[in-house]
Amino acid sequence: MTWTIAPEPYDSAVAAGLWRAYYTEVSDRWYLLHEGRRTDPDELEREVAAHTGAELDPPSGQLLVGRYGGTPAGSAGVRLLDAATAELTRVFVLPGARGTGGAALLVAAAERAARELGAARIVLDTRGDLVEARALYARLGYTETGPHNADPYAEHWFAKALSWGGTRGRRRAAARGRSRTARR
Repeated sequence: MTWTIAPEPYDSAVAAGLWRAYYTEVSDRWYLLHEGRRTDPDELEREVAAHTGAELDPPSGQLLVGRYGGTPAGSAGVRLLDAATAELTRVFVLPGARGTGGAALLVAAAERAARELGAARIVLDTRGDLVEARALYARLGYTETGPHNADPYAEHWFAKALSWGGTRGRRRAAARGRSRTARR
């Protein structure tokens, strides 16, 4: 089977299903580690509803969905924090598709999307217990940095410079920058 990755509306049923699976897993991991229990179902519903992903809507963000063998199996999102910096978020692969290379493909696609948004740098945060995520980011060339946000659950912050992919990519990014400036 192969992976295909494409933009997805943040409010689609596919995006909502992957967001629920992602949030359930990371929330349950935190609660099991710190309180010995799973996430309260009412809290889960409140948090899923409160974090819609609207910040991943173009023109200042992008949600990507990876399909493995045609079935939605993972996601990654980027959003601009400022004109030169994008944040990588919601990187997730369903358990049944892990170990197939999907996470690295999703991050690479998110980096391309960040460059197309005009970013020269991409940052992210993660928790200490998400050791798989930290290993992935280090393997993909991200370096650990100081905090870039005040997220109460963030314990590790990473950054990576984005290359422009040659003259064509730089010209495209410069044109986007001019059109973005013209809209302000």
